[in-house]
Amino acid sequence: MSRRGEERRAERADRLAEERALAALTAGEAPYDPSWKRVPERPGKTGRKAESGTGDGRKAAPRARRPYVPPRGWYGVGGGRVGYLDPPTMWRATTVQACGMWPFTAGSGSPMTGVPLGQHLYTGATVCGDPLNWFTRARYISNPSLFMLGMPGLGKSTLVNRMLIGLAATGVVPLVLGDLKPDYADTVRALGGQVISIGRGRGGINVLDPGAMGAAADQIGGEAGEVLKAETHGRVLNMVAALVTIVRGRPMDDHEQSVLSAVLHHLRERTPSGRAPLLPDLLRVLTEGPDRVRAVTLDRGSDTRYRDAVDPLHRSLLGILDGPLGDTFASPTSTRIDPHAPAVCIDISGIGEADTQLTAAAMLAAWSDGLGTVAASHALADAGLMPRRWFFTVLDELWRPLRAASGIVDRIDALTRLNRSLGLGDAKITHTLKDAEALGTDSDRAKARGFVERAGMVVCAGLPKTEMEELGKVVGLSRREIDLVSSWSSPPGWGVAGEHEEPPGRGRFLIKVGGRPGIPIKVAITDAERRLHDTNTRWTPNEEPVEQAVRRVTERVRRAAEAGTPPVPADGRPGPGGPGVPGVPGDPAGLGGAGGPGRWTA
Repeated sequence: MSRRGEERRAERADRLAEERALAALTAGEAPYDPSWKRVPERPGKTGRKAESGTGDGRKAAPRARRPYVPPRGWYGVGGGRVGYLDPPTMWRATTVQACGMWPFTAGSGSPMTGVPLGQHLYTGATVCGDPLNWFTRARYISNPSLFMLGMPGLGKSTLVNRMLIGLAATGVVPLVLGDLKPDYADTVRALGGQVISIGRGRGGINVLDPGAMGAAADQIGGEAGEVLKAETHGRVLNMVAALVTIVRGRPMDDHEQSVLSAVLHHLRERTPSGRAPLLPDLLRVLTEGPDRVRAVTLDRGSDTRYRDAVDPLHRSLLGILDGPLGDTFASPTSTRIDPHAPAVCIDISGIGEADTQLTAAAMLAAWSDGLGTVAASHALADAGLMPRRWFFTVLDELWRPLRAASGIVDRIDALTRLNRSLGLGDAKITHTLKDAEALGTDSDRAKARGFVERAGMVVCAGLPKTEMEELGKVVGLSRREIDLVSSWSSPPGWGVAGEHEEPPGRGRFLIKVGGRPGIPIKVAITDAERRLHDTNTRWTPNEEPVEQAVRRVTERVRRAAEAGTPPVPADGRPGPGGPGVPGVPGDPAGLGGAGGPGRWTA
C-alpha cells in the first residue's frame, strides 16, 4: 500500500474512533479505548466481567476508564489535530552492541574511520575523518593533507581543533608551527603539550642552533649521525638564506650561499660542544676572513677582492641584527622544542599584523625548528632509540605568511610534496582561492594553487557562489554542492529584541575527496571545546569596570550618609541627578572618565 493510502486508512480509523467516543460520551457511557481490546459494558447487559464478583455474591466495582484521544488529536477547531509526526531519534551502534536488539543491521554511506567530526547533514549519521587515518587506515586519499576554505567566523579552526584533540588521543603529535591568533594554544595546553611564545620581549629562536637534529646526531653517532649532521647544516643554511631574502626582498646570489656555507662549517668546527653559535659570531667570521672562507670567494690573496665578494652579504646580516629581526633571532633560543611533548604550539600572536617581515621570519624559523624535530624523531626511531611517532602540522591563516615573502610559498610547497616521506600530515586553512591570486609572481601563484590540487581532503565552509564556481574548476563540484555551500555564506537574519543569532553556515562543512560526491556535515561543539576555542575573546563584554564604578558610588553615598553631609562629585559639580545626588549607575555621564561630569569618587 502506498504512503497516501496508509494515511487515508489511519484517518478513517481516527474518525471512527472519534465517533464512537463521542457517542459513548453522549449516552453517558465510558468511551471506547482500543488499547484495552474490548468494548465496555452497557447498562442492562451482563458479560463475563459483569458476572464476576468478589466471591460473596457482590459484583466487583467497575474499573475506571480513561477517555480515548486519537493519536493525532481531535478533529475540529481547537482539537489539536496535527498532520506531521516528528521522526524518532536515530542512534548508531556497532553490530556487536546492536545485534541483540535489532538483528537486521546494515552499514551506511558515511565514513567511520578517523576522528568523529559531526553528523551527516541529511541522514544524521556520524561522520569520521582526518588526513592521517584516511591515508594510513582507510586508504581513501593518497596524500595525508587537508586544505580548508571558508569565510571568517564559520568554525574552520574549531573543526581543526577537534581533529587535533582526536589525533592526540591516538598518539599523533600535533604541531602548530606558527599560531597567529592564537587559536590552538589553549588546546595544546589542555593536552599537556608545550606552548612556546615568539616575539619581541617574549622569546626568540637562534636560527644557527641545530636543535633536536644536532642532539639526535650526537646520540646516534656513526655514519647515520654524520648524515643527520649534514642535513642539519643544510637546514641552518636555508634558514639564514631565508632571513637574508626577507630583509633584501630578493633571493641571495649563488656565490653568497657558498660563502655562507663555508662560514657555517667554520663555526661548527670552532664552536665548543654544548654551545650553539649566534648570528654575531657569523659576522665575526666574515670580518676575520679565514682561509676556508676566502678560498670560496676566489680572492687570490687580494683583500679587496674578498671584501667586494662578502660585503653585500655582510650588509644584509647587519640589517638582520640591527633591523626589526635582531631582537628575535640574535640571541639564544629561549625555549627549545621538547621532542617528547604530546603536542607543540609556537605562538607568534604577539607579533603585530603590520610587521610582515618579522611574521614571515618567525614562521620560517618555527617551521625549520619544528620540521627539524620531526626529522630527529624519525632518525632516532630508525636507530631503535625511541618509538615511531606520527605528526600533524597546522598552518592557519595561510594568506598572511603567503603575502609576507616569496620564500614562504616554496617552503609550503616542499612540505606538501614531502609529507608522506616525513610521516607528517598537514592542514592548511585560508579564506578563499583569491588569497593565492594576490601573490607577487606568476610562479608563486601557480605553486599556491597547487596546494588545493594536491590536497587529499578539501573541506569547504560557507563561500560565495563565484568562489565556489572557481573552486569547482579545481576540485570538481556539482551544481547542487555549489548551491549548498553558497547558502552557508549568508549572514544571520535580523534578530528581534536584540537576541543573538548565529550565521546559517556556522558549523556546516562539505568534505570533498577526489571526484567522489561531497559529504555535508554539521558540527556541534561541546562545552569543553567552547571554553578552549573562542576566537572572539576580545569582543566579550567586560563588566568589571562598570561594577567597580558602581561600588565606588555606593561606598561614597554610604560614607556621606554616615557623616551627615551630601556627597561631592570628583569635579566639584553636581551629578546628573542634581546637587548632592549621585548619577544613575551605568549612565555615561555619571560613570565616565575620571573628573568627568557627575563622576563620583570614594
